[in-house]
Amino acid sequence: MAKDTVEILIEGGKATPGPPLGPAIGPLGINMMQVVEQINAKTGDFAGMKVPVKIIVDSSTKEFEIEIGTPPTTALIMDELKIEKGSQDPGMDKVADLSVEQALKIARMKFDALLSNDYKHAAKEVMGTCVSMGLTVEGKDPREVQKEVDEGVYDDVLTA
Repeated sequence: MAKDTVEILIEGGKATPGPPLGPAIGPLGINMMQVVEQINAKTGDFAGMKVPVKIIVDSSTKEFEIEIGTPPTTALIMDELKIEKGSQDPGMDKVADLSVEQALKIARMKFDALLSNDYKHAAKEVMGTCVSMGLTVEGKDPREVQKEVDEGVYDDVLTA
Protein backbone atom coordinates (compact mmCIF):
# COMPACT_ATOMS: atom_id res chain seq x y z
CA MET A 1 0.00 0.00 0.00
CA ALA A 2 1.38 3.36 -0.99
CA LYS A 3 1.71 6.12 1.54
CA ASP A 4 2.22 9.77 0.82
CA THR A 5 3.67 11.93 3.57
CA VAL A 6 3.34 15.69 3.61
CA GLU A 7 5.38 17.63 6.17
CA ILE A 8 4.44 21.22 6.76
CA LEU A 9 4.83 24.00 9.34
CA ILE A 10 1.53 25.43 10.52
CA GLU A 11 0.72 28.05 13.13
CA GLY A 12 -0.89 26.27 16.07
CA GLY A 13 -4.68 26.06 15.80
CA LYS A 14 -4.72 28.09 12.56
CA ALA A 15 -4.71 25.52 9.75
CA THR A 16 -6.96 26.45 6.81
CA PRO A 17 -7.77 24.82 3.47
CA GLY A 18 -5.69 27.56 1.81
CA PRO A 19 -1.92 27.64 1.39
CA PRO A 20 0.35 26.15 2.54
CA LEU A 21 -1.87 23.18 3.42
CA GLY A 22 -4.36 23.13 0.53
CA PRO A 23 -1.90 22.94 -2.36
CA ALA A 24 0.15 20.34 -0.48
CA ILE A 25 -2.67 17.89 0.22
CA GLY A 26 -5.26 18.84 -2.42
CA PRO A 27 -3.80 16.47 -5.05
CA LEU A 28 -4.00 13.54 -2.59
CA GLY A 29 -7.80 13.49 -2.74
CA ILE A 30 -8.50 13.37 1.00
CA ASN A 31 -11.16 15.30 2.91
CA MET A 32 -9.58 18.72 3.38
CA MET A 33 -11.90 19.87 6.18
CA GLN A 34 -11.28 16.71 8.21
CA VAL A 35 -7.54 17.31 7.93
CA VAL A 36 -7.89 20.98 8.91
CA GLU A 37 -10.13 20.14 11.90
CA GLN A 38 -7.78 17.43 13.18
CA ILE A 39 -4.70 19.63 12.83
CA ASN A 40 -6.40 22.51 14.65
CA ALA A 41 -7.63 20.23 17.43
CA LYS A 42 -4.15 18.80 17.94
CA THR A 43 -2.26 22.11 17.68
CA GLY A 44 -4.58 24.46 19.61
CA ASP A 45 -2.21 24.54 22.62
CA PHE A 46 0.53 25.96 20.40
CA ALA A 47 -1.31 29.14 19.34
CA GLY A 48 1.14 31.72 18.03
CA MET A 49 3.88 29.17 17.35
CA LYS A 50 4.84 27.33 14.19
CA VAL A 51 4.28 23.61 14.67
CA PRO A 52 5.69 20.83 12.49
CA VAL A 53 2.81 18.69 11.19
CA LYS A 54 3.11 15.42 9.32
CA ILE A 55 0.14 14.15 7.30
CA ILE A 56 0.46 10.49 6.29
CA VAL A 57 -2.00 9.47 3.59
CA ASP A 58 -2.77 5.98 2.37
CA SER A 59 -3.25 6.69 -1.32
CA SER A 60 -5.39 3.59 -1.93
CA THR A 61 -7.97 4.07 0.87
CA LYS A 62 -7.62 7.88 1.23
CA GLU A 63 -7.32 7.38 4.98
CA PHE A 64 -4.90 9.68 6.75
CA GLU A 65 -3.23 10.19 10.08
CA ILE A 66 -1.78 13.35 11.48
CA GLU A 67 1.33 13.53 13.62
CA ILE A 68 2.16 16.73 15.40
CA GLY A 69 5.72 17.62 16.24
CA THR A 70 6.41 20.08 19.00
CA PRO A 71 8.47 23.22 19.03
CA PRO A 72 11.70 22.88 21.03
CA THR A 73 11.35 23.10 24.82
CA THR A 74 13.32 26.36 24.82
CA ALA A 75 10.81 27.91 22.38
CA LEU A 76 7.90 26.82 24.59
CA ILE A 77 9.57 28.27 27.68
CA MET A 78 10.32 31.57 25.93
CA ASP A 79 6.74 31.78 24.67
CA GLU A 80 5.35 31.00 28.14
CA LEU A 81 7.53 33.66 29.80
CA LYS A 82 7.23 36.15 26.92
CA ILE A 83 11.01 36.53 26.63
CA GLU A 84 13.03 36.91 23.43
CA LYS A 85 16.00 34.78 24.43
CA GLY A 86 17.73 33.02 27.28
CA SER A 87 20.59 34.49 29.30
CA GLN A 88 23.95 35.24 27.71
CA ASP A 89 25.57 34.14 30.98
CA PRO A 90 23.27 31.48 32.48
CA GLY A 91 25.53 31.02 35.52
CA MET A 92 25.31 34.63 36.62
CA ASP A 93 22.54 36.43 34.83
CA LYS A 94 19.00 35.20 35.52
CA VAL A 95 16.59 36.60 32.94
CA ALA A 96 13.24 35.22 34.08
CA ASP A 97 11.45 32.93 36.51
CA LEU A 98 9.33 29.89 35.64
CA SER A 99 6.75 28.55 38.08
CA VAL A 100 6.30 24.84 38.70
CA GLU A 101 2.83 25.20 37.14
CA GLN A 102 4.37 26.65 33.97
CA ALA A 103 6.99 23.88 33.88
CA LEU A 104 4.14 21.36 34.11
CA LYS A 105 2.18 23.11 31.33
CA ILE A 106 5.22 22.93 29.03
CA ALA A 107 5.87 19.32 30.08
CA ARG A 108 2.31 18.43 29.02
CA MET A 109 2.74 20.10 25.63
CA LYS A 110 6.06 18.39 25.06
CA PHE A 111 5.26 15.07 26.80
CA ASP A 112 5.34 12.79 23.75
CA ALA A 113 8.80 14.03 22.81
CA LEU A 114 10.30 13.86 26.30
CA LEU A 115 12.05 10.83 27.74
CA SER A 116 9.98 10.89 30.94
CA ASN A 117 7.15 8.48 31.62
CA ASP A 118 5.13 10.77 33.90
CA TYR A 119 4.43 14.49 34.25
CA LYS A 120 6.48 14.84 37.43
CA HIS A 121 9.68 13.75 35.68
CA ALA A 122 8.72 15.62 32.51
CA ALA A 123 8.41 18.85 34.52
CA LYS A 124 11.89 18.17 35.95
CA GLU A 125 13.17 17.78 32.40
CA VAL A 126 11.72 21.21 31.52
CA MET A 127 13.37 22.66 34.65
CA GLY A 128 16.67 21.19 33.46
CA THR A 129 16.33 23.25 30.28
CA CYS A 130 15.90 26.34 32.47
CA VAL A 131 19.40 25.84 33.90
CA SER A 132 21.08 26.37 30.53
CA MET A 133 18.76 29.28 29.68
CA GLY A 134 19.62 31.27 32.81
CA LEU A 135 16.14 31.01 34.32
CA THR A 136 15.08 30.45 37.88
CA VAL A 137 12.17 28.21 38.88
CA GLU A 138 10.03 29.47 41.76
CA GLY A 139 12.76 32.09 42.33
CA LYS A 140 15.44 29.44 42.93
CA ASP A 141 18.09 27.51 41.02
CA PRO A 142 16.18 24.97 38.88
CA ARG A 143 18.36 22.16 40.29
CA GLU A 144 17.19 23.02 43.79
CA VAL A 145 13.56 22.84 42.67
CA GLN A 146 14.24 19.49 40.94
CA LYS A 147 15.41 18.16 44.34
CA GLU A 148 12.27 19.54 45.98
CA VAL A 149 10.20 17.79 43.33
CA ASP A 150 11.95 14.51 44.25
CA GLU A 151 11.15 15.20 47.90
CA GLY A 152 7.46 15.61 47.06
CA VAL A 153 7.24 19.36 47.79
CA TYR A 154 5.19 20.01 44.62
CA ASP A 155 3.22 16.76 44.49
CA ASP A 156 -0.08 18.64 44.87
CA VAL A 157 0.69 20.53 41.62
CA LEU A 158 2.46 17.77 39.68
CA THR A 159 0.17 14.84 40.36
CA ALA A 160 -3.11 16.66 39.77
